[in-house]
Amino acid sequence: MSSDVPAITDERPDGPDGLPIVGNQLAFLRDPYGFMTRTAREYGDIAYWEDPGGPVFQLNHPEYIEQVLVQNNQNYVKGDRFQQTLGPLTGNGILNSEGAVWRRNRHLIQPAFHPDRIREYATMMTDFAEDALADWEDGQTRHVHEDMMEVTLKIVARALFGTDIDEHVDTVGSALEEFMEATESLANFVLPPQVPTPARRRIERARENLDEVVYQLIEQRRANPTDRDVISKLLEVTDEEGEAMSTEQIRDEVVTLLLAGHETTALSLTLTFYVLAKNPSVEETLVAELEDVLGDDAPTMDDLSELTYTEKVVKESMRLYPPVPGIIREAVKPDVIGGYEIPAGASVRMHQWVVHRDPRWYDDPLAFHPERWTDEMESDLPKLAYFPFAAGPRRCIGDRFAMLEARLILATVYRDYHLELEPGTDLDLRATITARPKHEIPMTVRER
Repeated sequence: MSSDVPAITDERPDGPDGLPIVGNQLAFLRDPYGFMTRTAREYGDIAYWEDPGGPVFQLNHPEYIEQVLVQNNQNYVKGDRFQQTLGPLTGNGILNSEGAVWRRNRHLIQPAFHPDRIREYATMMTDFAEDALADWEDGQTRHVHEDMMEVTLKIVARALFGTDIDEHVDTVGSALEEFMEATESLANFVLPPQVPTPARRRIERARENLDEVVYQLIEQRRANPTDRDVISKLLEVTDEEGEAMSTEQIRDEVVTLLLAGHETTALSLTLTFYVLAKNPSVEETLVAELEDVLGDDAPTMDDLSELTYTEKVVKESMRLYPPVPGIIREAVKPDVIGGYEIPAGASVRMHQWVVHRDPRWYDDPLAFHPERWTDEMESDLPKLAYFPFAAGPRRCIGDRFAMLEARLILATVYRDYHLELEPGTDLDLRATITARPKHEIPMTVRER
C-alpha cells in the first residue's frame, strides 16, 4: 500500500464490518492480535469502522502514526476509551492527564530519569537481579514472569521512591493481575462507566488493595522526606496560589510510576526469555558475548558499550513482542490523514504489533534476528516503523531506565543460566493494555 497522500475524499476508508451494538469489540477481544493484523493486511494503511463509542481509524503506516504522535500531537489526547480502561486504576497520573497538569507533573518527575540519575541506578539493578537469582536452583522450574515482575517492582520502588517494597510484592502483583484480567470484559467497552458489572467490581477491589500500599508509601515519605525521591518532590510542590498537590493527585502519580515502571520491563524480559529458548543459536551468540565481556563478573554500566549484541537482542525482542502492543488517541479537532478526514472525537489506533511485523520495513519480519539491527538498517528505517516506547511529547518518560534495566538483568541471568521452555508451553498474550501472558511461562533453569 502506497504511503502517498491521495486526494481528500468525503468517503471513509474500508474496514472490517462489525456486529450490531458491539461493533468490532467482540472480534478484537476474542483474537486481538489476529484482528489488528488482518485489518492492516486486508485494508491497507488506514482502516475504518464504527464501534459503540464512535468512529475508529486504525493507522498502519509510520508516516500516519508520526502525524498523530509527533507532527500534530497537540490535536490528539488519550481520550475517553483510554481513560475508561486505565483511569479506574491510575487516576489522573502522567499516563492519563492532559494539558497543564501533565506538563507540570512530568516536569517534576523528569529529574528521576535524567541520564546522570539513571547511571546511579545501574549497580542497584544488578544487585537486585543477583538477589533474585540466589533463589534459583539447577534443574528447577521457575515461573519467570512472576520472577521478573518481582525484581523489576523492587527496582522501581528503590530507584524512584527510595524504599524497599518486599512485603508488598504479592499485594501489588495480585492487584495488577486482577485489574488486567478485568479489563478484558466486553461489558467495559459497551456499557456506560457508571453501570456496575462483575469486572468493574474486580477493578475496584484491585484499586483498594493497591491503595493500601501506595498511601503507606506516601505517608512514609511525608514523615521522612528526602531530596532524591519522587514522592518527596511531589509533596513539596505548590501551585501559583501556594496550594500543595492533594494526596489523591500524588497517589495517582505513584501508582502510575509503580505500575508502568515495572510492568513493561518485566514483560520484555519474560518474552525475551521465551524467544531465546525458541532460538538457541541466538542464545549461543549472546552467551559468547557475555563470556567475552564479563567473564564471571556482574555487568556494570561501563560494560554496556561492549554488550552490543545484548542490546540487539533486547531491541529485536521488543520489535517482535512489543510490551505495549498498541496506542490509542482521540482527535480533538478534525484532521486529514492519508487523504481521509478524521472527525473530532474519533478514536485512532496505532499498533506496534502490526507495524513492527510489516514486511515493508523488516525482512523476514516474523523471525527473531537480532543481527538485523545494524547502523545502516536503523538509518534506513522510517522513523515510526519502530516505536516500542511511543513517540513525541508523550513518549515513555522511563525509556532509558527500561533499556538499562532490561540489558543488565538479561546479562545477569544469561551469564549464569540457560533457560528451557517446559514442553507444551504456548504463548497466549492479552492486548488490552500490555502484552501480558494469559498463562504462566514455566521454564527450567540450568546452571552454566
